[in-house]
Amino acid sequence: MRREALLAHMLTEINSIADRRIVRVAIDGVDGAGKTRLADELATRIGDTAIRASVDSFHHPRNIRYAKGRDSPVGFFEDSFNYEKLKEVLLDPLSSDPPQRYCLAFFDHRQDAEVSAVWEEPPEKGTLIFDGIFTHRPELVDYWDYSIFLEVSPQESVRRCLRREGVEGVSDDPTDPAHARYVEGQAIYLETCNPTSLCNTHVVNEPIDSPRLVRRDQGQQDEVAPDCGRE
Repeated sequence: MRREALLAHMLTEINSIADRRIVRVAIDGVDGAGKTRLADELATRIGDTAIRASVDSFHHPRNIRYAKGRDSPVGFFEDSFNYEKLKEVLLDPLSSDPPQRYCLAFFDHRQDAEVSAVWEEPPEKGTLIFDGIFTHRPELVDYWDYSIFLEVSPQESVRRCLRREGVEGVSDDPTDPAHARYVEGQAIYLETCNPTSLCNTHVVNEPIDSPRLVRRDQGQQDEVAPDCGRE
């Protein structure tokens, strides 16, 4: 019930943005924060006018991602994604007036290869639901009409990622060197970009079925209630 209240709160705020043909919504958070689940839930509730996209379809090739070393936190933060291509084929077309044809995917990081571009026509009125780490970077932050940051502890982040990938026999201690690239890379982002100060809605998403809104004015956590408003 608390999660349904959170979704209702977010949808109310998104639906209140009526001055754009395409409302652009970002869902940010460290790995394992629950971005994909929340984005899918919102898109399902919005329906046919939702445009569902992810930064995971805009990786750089491996030779760029690992140019600073496969274990480099700086490389993870700086070199993971092709923001210029993301803006060129998705964000700029959907931000123009009127919106233009757009493309949801550019690169398959598992195959380490570009994908064939599929260009789509924007709806008359629609909502872009975009999830991914680092979405409050300077390259992207001005694109969002509404943004959400999902907070979880480093240990919960690592635990969820190991479970998601089906990895066994690896410590879930976030200080373990095996996790340094990702944990420390995301720490760089949190420190340098301070996404909780830039987002519209800050949510502690742990446990995932009992999320809590963070009140901006006092930095306190509130139980999500159906009638809660944006501070």
